[in-house]
Amino acid sequence: MKIIKLAGMSVLGLALAACNGEQEKQVKLESDMDKVSYGMGLNIGKNFKQQELTMNVDAIAAGMRDALADKQQLDDEIIKAAAESIRDREMEKRKALVDEQAKEGINFLVENAKREGITSTESGLQYEVITQGNGEGENPLATDVVSVHYHGTLIDGTVFDSSVERKQPAEFPLNAVIKGWTEALQLMKVGDKWKLYLPSDIAYGARSPSPKIPANSALIFEVELLEIKKS
Repeated sequence: MKIIKLAGMSVLGLALAACNGEQEKQVKLESDMDKVSYGMGLNIGKNFKQQELTMNVDAIAAGMRDALADKQQLDDEIIKAAAESIRDREMEKRKALVDEQAKEGINFLVENAKREGITSTESGLQYEVITQGNGEGENPLATDVVSVHYHGTLIDGTVFDSSVERKQPAEFPLNAVIKGWTEALQLMKVGDKWKLYLPSDIAYGARSPSPKIPANSALIFEVELLEIKKS
């Protein structure tokens, strides 16, 4: 499908207006062309839903009918200006959410640092010991590969990733993960299980790897060091 770009946004990304909640209009889906046409609309709708856009479906249909009839109710410049206006509002909204997320993380960590059993490092990492191993063996180096079990949550307790729930340990080079993990695991020994509290700047910062992790989030991990594989 050809997608026309306007003001840095695709037609599929133009939130022209909110759906008005009218009753669904029944259409016949009998011929092969009916079914293919429905499939194209279904794909477009899924794209809207994935991007969390609210669209005026009747306006979309009107635009398609006008294009097929070689007519146009709005000039390109008017459509472009609308797209730019929506883009600017969305950017402002996202910035406000990101700023709020950062403030919540900072406030949480300030209060968390006051709790008994919390150790804070110069980087801002906070940790507490849940289970201590036998204290034997070496600490891993940043260049080592480690095997761990972990359970990751946002500060409100929402789980975003967990090898524990998957029942499958994770294995990775220690220098290939977020800074807070690289720092904390070098302080641990095999058998240790710690709870890590990471400020966003030693977690994922403004570049979230997943929709489950808002930008600039402070994160919490329970991490158990299972094995060190020397480099």
